[in-house]
This record gives sequence, C-alpha cells and structure tokens, in this order.
Amino acid sequence: MDPDHLGYLLDRYLSALVLYARQWCRAPEDVVQEAFIKLARQKEPPIHPVAWLYRAVRNRAISESRAERRRQTHEGKVAARAALWFTPVEDPAGLDAQAASNALVDLPLDQREIIVAHVWGGLTFEQIADLTGGSAATCWRRYSAGLAALRHKMGAPCPTGKTS
Repeated sequence: MDPDHLGYLLDRYLSALVLYARQWCRAPEDVVQEAFIKLARQKEPPIHPVAWLYRAVRNRAISESRAERRRQTHEGKVAARAALWFTPVEDPAGLDAQAASNALVDLPLDQREIIVAHVWGGLTFEQIADLTGGSAATCWRRYSAGLAALRHKMGAPCPTGKTS
C-alpha cells in the first residue's frame, strides 16, 4: 500500500477505529495498531481499505476480549477500572458526555456497533452489513432503534418530531 494513502487512512480513521474497538477490548489502541500494520504488509491492498480495517479491528478486538476473559477466569480476579484522567467539562449545549457514554454502553451490542461504525466511522449501512454479516436494511433498523433508545435515555426529543 502506498505510504501516503496509509497515512491518510491513519489520520482519518484512527480515532473512529479506536472507539469501535473499545466496545470489545480494553486495549483498543493496540488492536488498531495491529490492523494498520497488517494493512501495510498486504501485498495487494484491499478494494475497500476502510471496510477491511473495520473487519480486522472487529475480529482482533473480539479475540482480545475472549483472551482477556480467559485470563481473568484463570487468574480468578477482576480487572480494576481505570480512574478518569481528566475532569469532565460541562457542555454548553447541555449534552452530558458521561451520560451519553453510559447510554451508549447500555445499548445492545448490535445497535451500539452499528451506531459507532456509522456515526464515527463513516461507514455506509451496506459496508456495516458486510462487516456484521447482516443486511443493510437490518443495520438501518438497528441504527434507528439505537438512536431512539439513546434519545429516550437522554430525554432528548427526536429532531424530526417523530416518536418511532
């Protein structure tokens, strides 16, 4: 793969891929780094490198999650939660970032995965369907249901005025 194109992909999609991987594992930066290394080592670049990166990150993050659960079970202890490294600042628009993060975490995994991939990753519903093994219509329905659930949890009205 051309180094300039790889640099562009890194600049454009790094944050979204880390957020996407964070759904499954505690070391999303490592998972994303490994995916970019695998992409750079490809003899033939994939046709859709962004979708390829999402699939590689998803597969590796799920594997890391499984390995972590096995380690925790084997060692018999629960990992300690990391403390906040910053003090949250109140959003002048009225959105509580912590409440939004909590609401997103509370969504079913299939809805959360689709929302993160679409909103922060910029993937189309067709690309997400290919990634998750579903249909584009199913992805759209889960996306819509997830947004409705987030609005309900956050007490935010639907901008279109529709309730469903």
